Amino acid sequence: MEYTFLSATVLLILITDPLGNIPLFISCLRGVAPKRRTIVILREVAIAFAILLVFMVVGDRFLRMMSLTDQSLRIGGGIVLFLIALRMVFPHPDGPFGGDTRGGEPLIVPLAIPALAGPSALATVMLLTSQAPGKMFEWIGALTVTMIVCAIVLMLAERIQAWLGERAMMAFERLMGLVLVAISVEMMLGGIRSFVHQL
Repeated sequence: MEYTFLSATVLLILITDPLGNIPLFISCLRGVAPKRRTIVILREVAIAFAILLVFMVVGDRFLRMMSLTDQSLRIGGGIVLFLIALRMVFPHPDGPFGGDTRGGEPLIVPLAIPALAGPSALATVMLLTSQAPGKMFEWIGALTVTMIVCAIVLMLAERIQAWLGERAMMAFERLMGLVLVAISVEMMLGGIRSFVHQL
C-alpha cells in the first residue's frame, strides 16, 4: 500500500486515537488543577510529537544499523498494531495500554507514551519513512496535523465525553479499532508478499 499525505494523516490519527484516549486523559488529569490541565496536555502532546519525529527522521538509519528489513518492520508493526486494535474492539478495564492512572501530575508516562507515541505509532512513522524517504516533508506534515488534532480533541475531552456520552464513545472507539485491525492485516500481508517476492 502506497501512502499519501492524506492517508498517512488518517492512519496516524487512527493509531494515536485521541477520542479513545479521552477517558485515560480525564482519569490521569483528575488530580491536576483545571487551569493547568491545558498546559499538561500541550506538554504531553509536544513530547509525543518530538519522540515520533525523532523516530521518523532517524528510523531508517536505525533499521539499517540493526540490520532490520522493511518487510520485518511491516510485519512486526502490523502485529503490534493488530494487538492494540483488538483491545480497542474488545475493551480492557484499563484501556488499550493498561497503565497507571494514580493521582499527581503525569509526565511522559502514560499520556505521551504509550497513549500517543505507543509502539504502533513508532512502528508506523518508521514504516512511512522507510517506504518513501523522499516524502519526508509530507510525513512530517501528516504527523504535525495529527498532533494538532490530538491536542484539540484532548483539550476538549471533558466536553466531548459529556456531549457524546460513554456509550457513543465506546462504540466509536470499537469502530476505529475495527478499521485498525483491517489496516494492520494489510500491513502484515504487504510485508509477507514483499518477503515472498524476494525468495
